Formats: sequence, structure tokens, C-alpha cells
Amino acid sequence: MANFFSKRHLKIAEQIIIVIFFAVIIPMSISGIIINNVNQQSNRAQLRAAAVMIANIVSEEIDVFVTSVNNELDQLSTTLDYYNSPQKDEEYLEHTKNNLSFYKILKIIPPEELDIYNKYDLEDNYAVFERQLSDGNYLVAVLDIQDLKEKIFKTVSQDKRQIYVLAGENNRLLSSINYTEDIFKASIKQLPSELEPDKPVIYGDVKNQPLVYLKKTDPDVTIIVNTTEDIKKHTIDYNRDKIILSIIITVLVVFFVVGLYTSYLYINIRQLFKAIIAISKGNYERRIRLLTNIFTPFEIIFLANEFNRMIKQIHKSYIQLKKKNKELKQLNEFRSNMIDTVSHELRTPLTSIQGYTSRLLRQDIEIDEETKQKSLKIIKRQSERLKRMIEDLLVIPDIEGARLNFNLKPIALNSVIENSITLVKNDQNKEIVNNTENCNVEILADNDRIEQIFVNLIENAIKYSKEDTPITIDCEEKESRVIISIKNDYDIIPREKLKTLFDKFTRIDDKTTRTTRGTGLGLFIVKGLVEAMDGEIRLYSNEECGFCAKVYMPIAVKEEIYT
Repeated sequence: MANFFSKRHLKIAEQIIIVIFFAVIIPMSISGIIINNVNQQSNRAQLRAAAVMIANIVSEEIDVFVTSVNNELDQLSTTLDYYNSPQKDEEYLEHTKNNLSFYKILKIIPPEELDIYNKYDLEDNYAVFERQLSDGNYLVAVLDIQDLKEKIFKTVSQDKRQIYVLAGENNRLLSSINYTEDIFKASIKQLPSELEPDKPVIYGDVKNQPLVYLKKTDPDVTIIVNTTEDIKKHTIDYNRDKIILSIIITVLVVFFVVGLYTSYLYINIRQLFKAIIAISKGNYERRIRLLTNIFTPFEIIFLANEFNRMIKQIHKSYIQLKKKNKELKQLNEFRSNMIDTVSHELRTPLTSIQGYTSRLLRQDIEIDEETKQKSLKIIKRQSERLKRMIEDLLVIPDIEGARLNFNLKPIALNSVIENSITLVKNDQNKEIVNNTENCNVEILADNDRIEQIFVNLIENAIKYSKEDTPITIDCEEKESRVIISIKNDYDIIPREKLKTLFDKFTRIDDKTTRTTRGTGLGLFIVKGLVEAMDGEIRLYSNEECGFCAKVYMPIAVKEEIYT
């Protein structure tokens, strides 16, 4: 046998069956026997404790009932002594009897008639209580035993045990619940000859059906609690059957779970094998997809996750390399655009400046004063244009690096708009309609930067507006901000194109159909400056305005000065 196992490796299913037999079936059977014995002892103790508790409960209910009746009789006797009138006494007792139905007889009798009423106490259906009055007579109350039964058994009425209340030394049956003649006689027969007073005592021959008696001295009654066969079966036999059934079900569940576990284990192991074979053949994009559930071992999940993480890292490195290549391509494109912009846009003003300067420096010709002034104006205008282009290029790194420094202060909006209009290059002599002259509001901004913003926007509107159409500038106060709108008539721009106008080197007309000059940085710079001063800019294009740029700037808060 040793040689057999040394030469043959057991499969997982065979190993699991051996483990289940020695580690589950045998220990579970032994544990079931032990648990059944312990459970039987516990249930037996529980039955005894329950019987004792019920005897005490019935005893307390009897005490409460007797005390209640005695208190009522004391109260009645006190009231009768107060009346001291036979007629009033009779009326009062009749009224009390009508209100309290459990009184069958309630009257005042002389001492010689007391024996007549004591005979009721010997009958099965009545109990007699008496109280001597101050005049020597007796107040007698005869109560219905049925009412007594309802009161003393109200707490335990749902219990299936048999309870007997015996009166006197002859053990006359005063009241009972769940009464059975033969069981009652058997319970009386097993009573000891000498009863211990005022405490519950367990007696009887059947250990799983405890009998309890409680001998009370005041009043003189004996309470017997009998545990029936049905209660014993429900408590002990039923629990024993449940334990055996639970063990059988547990064994079946174990086999079922082990079967599922084995099947899932084989499926997942095959997935590992397939992935390893795929890797060995060079397929590095293969992923292990396990059937993960409670039957999947942690080690297999860990191995699969590590394998997939390794492949993921390879894929991630590829994505990062692709991203770096894209960024490098964008950088090259930016550099190309920058070179194209510098070479194309800066060449024109430099050529004009160089040409007119050379013309003014010529000594071989005579230049009149008007021509000189015109040439100098062109040189000045081209220099300013060149200066603005250079400023646009220099401000880009500050915008992208969030390194802009501002001198924020309250500035009159209408004054800023007027100054910006005077700085605008308007070669086409476009009509600029300024509706902000009556907008008497101050905004919180940097004076130079805010002028740069509006100059860019107005020049942009001039360049991209239709012929013989005006440029309109409006303003509107809204809550804590002022909205400056710059509108020009232009073809409706698609929404997709409109979203890209804030990007660097983006123009409405493309490179192949370029009809206007510019760096393509204006709106990018405007957006960066506006947002850096806690403002906002939005672009619109529709049939009403053609193209519209709206700038939202915060209104400066005026400080009140008290003198």
C-alpha cells in the first residue's frame, strides 16, 4: 500500500474524499452523540426549571387573589362600621355584589349562623371568606371557584402542563387546568406523605417528566404541576430528532459543496494552464478569467491576479509610451506652429518697418513732410503690432504655469472700453458701436490686462465680421458681476468648432483657406487672463448675433466712508 501511494499521486478529488471521511464524517458523528446527550440533560433541567417557575407563578397569583379579597373585605367592613345602619349596610352590600360578579353571597350574619355558610367552603364550586365586624357580627363573602380559576391561571393559560390546586389536608381539588382524571390520580398517588411547606419540590419517578408540588400554609392549598408526555416529546424527543436530521443534512451539504468546489477548482486550474500555454506561445495579451465564488481558493485568485497585473503593467507601459509619443507629437506641432507664426506673422510688420525705414534713410531722393509722417505712422503702427504679438507670445508660459501677477483695483468699465477702442487696429474702418458709455460701474481688474483683453476681442471681431457690418459692445449688470458683450455679424460657427477656439493656434479659417492675419493665440490669451482675474468668458454663435463673446467680470465693492 505504501509503495502504491509513493508511485501514484492522488488526484484532488481523491484527496478531498479521504479528508472528508477522516476530518468531517467521523468527528461529526461523535460530536452528534455528545451534543444529543448534552442537549437532553439541558432540556431535562429546563423542564424542571419551567415546572418550578409555573408553580411559583400560580402561588403568587393565589396570594394576589387572596390578598385582593381580604383587602376588599377590610374595606367593606370599615365602611359598614361607618354606616352603622342595617338598612344602609344591606344597600351597600347589594350594590357591591352587583358591581363585582364573582361574589355569589355577600351579607352580614350573626355568629351562630357562621357554620351554615362554612359548608360552602366544602363544596367544589365555592370558597368562603369572613370578616368579623365591630358589633360582633360577621361579614361573609362566598366566591365562585370558576372566577378564582380564571384569575390564578391567567398567566399560564397557554401552557400545556397540567396544574392542580388542592385545598386542605384531604387534598380536595379546588381548581385545575388541562385536567385528566388518570394523570391526576397518578400525580396524587406519587405525592410524599410529608410535604415540605412553602417551597417548590420536584418528585415523581419519570426523570424526563418532572412533577412539582408547592405546599402553601396561608392559605392551606397545595399546587401540583405535571409535565405531560406531549411536552416531553416536544422538548426532548423533538430536539433529538432535529439534531440527528441536522447531522444528516450537514453531511449531504458537505458532499454537495465539495462536489461544487471540486468542479470549480478543475475549471479554474484549466484556465491557468491555458494562460500559461498562451504566454509560452508569445500571446502576452491573454488574461485569466476565473469563475470566482466561495469555492475559489485564495491562492488561485492571487496567482491569477498577479498574472493579470503583470500583463496589465506591460499594457500600461505601452499606453504610457503611446501617450508620450502623442505629447511629443503635440510638442513638435506646437513648435512648428510657433515657427510658422513667427516666420509668417512677424515677417510682415518687420518687412514694413524695414522698408519704410530704408526709404526714410535714403539720401539720393527728397521726401516731403507728408510722406515722412505717413511712413513714420506706418512704422509706429507696425511696431505696436509687433509689440502686441511678442506680448502674446510671452504671456503664454505665464498663463499655462499660473504665474500671472495682477494689480487688481476698481476700474471704470466705460473708460476701459473707450481706451481699448482707441488702441484697436481698425484698417477696415469698421463701425464700432459702444453702448457702454452709460454703464457707470467699476470692475475689479488689472488696467493693462483688461485693456489687452478687450483690444484682442474687438480686433478679433473686426477681422471676422462681414463687410459693412458694425461691431457692437454692450454691458449688463447681473448680481455681483457685469457682462460685457462684443458682437459681430458672421456666419454661424458649428458648436464643435466653437469649443476649440480657446485652444492655442486655433483659427476660424484653417491653414489652407487663411484669409486673415493673426497668431491664433488671441482667444487663448483672453481666456487665461479673464479667468486669472476671477472672471469668465463664453462664446456664442447664432442667427441673432452671428458671433458673440461675453465677458463676466466681478463688480468692485465700494467701501462706504463715514465722517
